[in-house]
Amino acid sequence: MILAGGKHILGKGNSRRVFGTAKVGDRGQIVIPKEARELFNIEPGDTLLILGEENKGLIISRPELLKNLADQIFETGD
Repeated sequence: MILAGGKHILGKGNSRRVFGTAKVGDRGQIVIPKEARELFNIEPGDTLLILGEENKGLIISRPELLKNLADQIFETGD
């Protein structure tokens, strides 16, 4: 993993990063750190998919990434 600013942690490659923390506001909102928004081209008004597993945590992703994965799975099943 890489800390914000490019610092490596845990001996992982460059594809994994830690962008910092996000505090949950009174209305349940979080702010995605600027470096993450820039890297993933997240703009105001974008829709993000929130997935969760009770014992493992949350995943925030673009919905089209999972659609592409589902399309690939179904294409190989023909």
